[in-house]
Amino acid sequence: NGEGVIVMDNEDRENEGDFIFAAEKATPALLAFTIRYSSGYICVGMEPDRLDELELQLMVKDNTDPLRTQYTVSVDASEGVTTGISAADRSRTIQILGDYSIKSPGALRRPGHVLPLRARKGGVLERGGHTEAAVDLARLAGLNPAGALCELVNDNGTMKRRDDCSTFAKEHNLRIITISDLAAYRKTHGC
Repeated sequence: NGEGVIVMDNEDRENEGDFIFAAEKATPALLAFTIRYSSGYICVGMEPDRLDELELQLMVKDNTDPLRTQYTVSVDASEGVTTGISAADRSRTIQILGDYSIKSPGALRRPGHVLPLRARKGGVLERGGHTEAAVDLARLAGLNPAGALCELVNDNGTMKRRDDCSTFAKEHNLRIITISDLAAYRKTHGC
């Protein structure tokens, strides 16, 4: 349904859990929850065509990120926000990124406080990353293929690993899946 889920990647990759939800489902309350329990570095996985439509270019030409995460320039909504950093402001920005009826690049100002990410066209079948998982999950929920994501962290500042994420999911009544489960589902169902 596009509401929040914890997505684990493989233990031999990052071994991290991200809280992911469809961009269309962004609310101030959902963003406040996300910010409270995460690194606060909110990204939005998006399809290349949508990023091109909004004229969101890659942040750097020479990507040296070990996992080749394709960051674009950061953005804020052009209207309906103040500084851009609050949960309310970031939810507005994320809603715009996920609202395919908004076609104008002018709907966003650059730089900002939300980081769009360019997903691979084949989703998790092409790259087993959280970026692609966010897009695939939104699409499979029947929503526009854009999903917010943020790494979950422990109170001491370390990353939540598999066991931490399992405990967190139980405490907050959240579902937890793996990227490999998502890839297997897509292969099995041809989607």
